[in-house]
Amino acid sequence: MLVLKYLLVIVGIGLFGSSGALLVYDIYLSSQLRRLLGRRRDKTTGELLPEDPVEVSRPLRPVRWGLAQRLAAAGVLPLLVAFSIAIVPDGFAGVRVSQIWGARPGTLYPGVHLVTPLVDSVELYDTREQVYTTAASPTVKAQGPASPAAQPEVLTVQAREGLNIGLAVSVRYRLDSHRLSYIHANLPRAVGDEVVAPTVATIYRQLAPNYITREIFATKREELRSAAANAITSRLASDGIIVREVLLRDLKLPEEYAQGLEGLLLKEQENERLGTETEIKQKHVKIAELEAEAQKSRDVKQAEAQAQVRVLQAKAEADSMQYTLPLKQKQIEQSKLEAQARKEATLQNAEAAAQAKIIDSKAELERQKNLSDAEANRIRVTAAADAERMKFEAAVLKQNPMLIQKIIAERLSDKLQIMMVPIDGKNFFANDVLRSAFSSASSTASAEDPEEGTPVATAQKRSGRRP
Repeated sequence: MLVLKYLLVIVGIGLFGSSGALLVYDIYLSSQLRRLLGRRRDKTTGELLPEDPVEVSRPLRPVRWGLAQRLAAAGVLPLLVAFSIAIVPDGFAGVRVSQIWGARPGTLYPGVHLVTPLVDSVELYDTREQVYTTAASPTVKAQGPASPAAQPEVLTVQAREGLNIGLAVSVRYRLDSHRLSYIHANLPRAVGDEVVAPTVATIYRQLAPNYITREIFATKREELRSAAANAITSRLASDGIIVREVLLRDLKLPEEYAQGLEGLLLKEQENERLGTETEIKQKHVKIAELEAEAQKSRDVKQAEAQAQVRVLQAKAEADSMQYTLPLKQKQIEQSKLEAQARKEATLQNAEAAAQAKIIDSKAELERQKNLSDAEANRIRVTAAADAERMKFEAAVLKQNPMLIQKIIAERLSDKLQIMMVPIDGKNFFANDVLRSAFSSASSTASAEDPEEGTPVATAQKRSGRRP
C-alpha cells in the first residue's frame, strides 16, 4: 500500500509537470514563429523592413490550454487519492487531526487507513515500552557528540536528617493507545522528558523525607520503592501513561555518612559475631552435658544388659550340664573303643610288616643268587670266547710270524710309520736299523711276558730267529 501511495504521488506530479511543460512548449513555438515571420526584406534592395504590428499581434499557433487543463485535473485525482491514504507502522499508533475540528476521537492502529485529503492529517505516537532512567551520581562519559544526550539525569533527594541521597531509578512506561487523542490535545510531544521525569523526581522527593537515611539505605528501601511506584503509576495513569515497573537500582550516600555508617556496620558485625560465638559456646556446653547424660544412661543400660546376660549364661550352663554328663560318658567310651581299635590295627600292621620283610629278604636272596649265576655264566662265556680268540690268533701267528713285529711296532708309538721289507734282504740300507728296533722290542716283550706259555714267546721260539 505504501508503494501504491508513492506511485499515485509520482503519477499526479507527472501529470502536473506534463501540463506545465505542454503550455511552455506551445508558447515557445508561437514566439519563435512570430519572430521568423516578422522579418521581411525589400525585394529590390534586400534590406529588412520594419515589422507589421498587426501581424505580430496575431497568434500564429493556438496554445493548447484545454489539454493542459485536462492534464492538470487528471493529476489532481491521484494526488488526492495518495493524500487520503495514511499508513501507521508497527509499534506506533496514530491520531486523526482535522484542520477544522482538531483532534478526532479514536485511535489509528498499525495498518492502512483512509482520511480526508487536505483536511485531516495523522500524528504518530510510539506505543512501545520506553525506559526513563536517572543516575545516583554524575558519571564521566566518553567524549563525543552523543555523550551529553546519553548521560542520564542525576536524581537527588533529602532524607529526614537533611542529608542528600542520590537515587538511581528506572521507570518502564508506555502510552495508552486508547487515550492518544487526549494525550495529543493536552500533553507535550516529549512525554518522557516533560511529563515522566518531573513526576518521578517530585514523588521521590516527597516520600524521601518520611524516612531516615539508614532506613532508606537498609531496612525500608523496598517500602520506599513500592510507595513511589504506586504514586507514580496513579499519577501518570491520569495522563494516559501506563507504568509497567519502577526500579530503585542504587543509592549514593554522602561520603562522611557512608564512612561513619561503614564503621557502625563493622561494630555491629563485631557485636553480632561475639554474640554468635557466645551462643555457640553455650550450645557446646549444653551438648557436652547432654552427651555426659547420654553416656551415663548408656553405661547403666550396658551394665544391666551384662548382668542379664550373665544370669542367662548361668541358667544355660546349668541346663546344659544335664545333657553334658551323659555326652561326656559316651565320648569316653567312644575314645576307649577307638584306642582299642587303633591297638589292634597297630598289631595287624606290625605282623603285615614282618611278613613283608621276610618276603623282601627272600626276594633279595633270590635276586642275588640269580645275579651270581648270571655273572658265573658270563665269566664262562667270556673265558670260552677268549680261549677261542687266542687259538685263532695263535693259528694266524703260526702262519704269519711277521705280524708280531707289526703289532709291537704299532704299540710303540702312534707316530711310527711301518713299512714291510724282506727280512733277508742284504742290500737294504735300513736293515741294521730295523734289526736294532726289533731286538729292543723283543727284549721288552720278553720282560712283559716271562712265561713261555704266552703267544708272543711261543711265536719267537717257533720262528727260530730274533727279531
